[in-house]
Amino acid sequence: MKRNTIDIITLGCSKNLVDSEKLMRQLEANGYKVTHDAENPQGEIAVINTCGFIGDAKEESINMILEFCQAKEEKRLKKLYVMGCLSERYLKELALEIPQVDKFYGKFNWNELLADLGKAYKSEFAIERTLTTPHHYAYLKISEGCDRKCSYCAIPIITGRHISRPMEEIIDEVKLLVSEGVKEFQIIAQELTYYGVDLYKSQKLPELIERIANVPGVEWIRLHYAYPAHFPEELFKVMREHDNVCKYMDIALQHISDNMLSKMRRHVTKAETYDLIEKFRKEVPGIHLRTTLMVGHPGESEEDFEELKEFVRKVRFDRMGAFAYSEEEGTYAAQEYVDSIPHKVKQQRLDELMAIQQEIAGELSAAKIGKEFKVIIDRQEGEYYVGRTQFDSPEVDPEVLIKMDGKHLNTGEFYNVRITDADDFDLYGSIL
Repeated sequence: MKRNTIDIITLGCSKNLVDSEKLMRQLEANGYKVTHDAENPQGEIAVINTCGFIGDAKEESINMILEFCQAKEEKRLKKLYVMGCLSERYLKELALEIPQVDKFYGKFNWNELLADLGKAYKSEFAIERTLTTPHHYAYLKISEGCDRKCSYCAIPIITGRHISRPMEEIIDEVKLLVSEGVKEFQIIAQELTYYGVDLYKSQKLPELIERIANVPGVEWIRLHYAYPAHFPEELFKVMREHDNVCKYMDIALQHISDNMLSKMRRHVTKAETYDLIEKFRKEVPGIHLRTTLMVGHPGESEEDFEELKEFVRKVRFDRMGAFAYSEEEGTYAAQEYVDSIPHKVKQQRLDELMAIQQEIAGELSAAKIGKEFKVIIDRQEGEYYVGRTQFDSPEVDPEVLIKMDGKHLNTGEFYNVRITDADDFDLYGSIL
């Protein structure tokens, strides 16, 4: 057990990761040595940043907490603290059920942990953080919370109302990160398109992205988690006119049948959805669309599901994830609908949808063979350098594998690569 060493373990999404990175910077400023997601934690203190989004994520968080409780009982750990979405949502229950944890914090009051350790929150480091990603890219969180009230989603219950960060503060953070060597920014929020509505009384995402694009040293900007209703279409122009805004959009559509969109309280129709996708492709030629879809939401009939499959076949998303509905207490769906679709049927639908997508993804990847792309190198793995094109976000999208063959490539540098081969998940290339 190393004295003055704290292990931080982050579960869940990249928005949580940003919180962990901010906490790490504060702890380091207070004289601690901090490790992140250590497979074999060594510190005398551990902090677990939990996720509470869906059943599986909650289970993973609980299991991780119990694992560290065990370490504490075996005297391999002195103090255990828990923060994040799960504890924001179930603070009282968790404190009663897992008394081995020294203290639970919510999602927004983690800086109280510093006071409990006898340290001070240093406001001069408010926009600083210790990156856990490779140093050439960072996640940039532009807002918290969500004002959408989708039937199935517990996020607004956990994170509360949408709160945008002031534009100046975001730009200052971008400049700071660029000075530390960051070239690529993954712009994240629970819901990007709402940015600015609370602070500036109108959707300011296009203006914000344009301002970030104009910061010298910003090479790539990629947008994550947009919402289809009232999409700010001025963004198309920004994407078209700035080479450093990746032709990439992560927009969760969830479903296509009007019946389901209405039951899910998505405030958008089938016709509007098809129309928006067409606009994307017309206004931003070459754009790659990533989406997330849901199967098995209460009321999803066979017809609805057939419509969803047809949608996936027709639109041919470049990237697609899907998940089966799981009932979340407190949500509109949990209160108003009966979760009547059997687990087995949900799983079948999920498998069927992903099989269609896998075939499409394979065809779209194969179509890239022989083409040239600008690729950033993330790491070395085995006998390959592993990189990504502008159409690939870290962790979730395909990668480009380049045989080493005695060549030396630098991590975090861009290279021109010709694609020589492809499989369902990755591309293979050679340096030009």
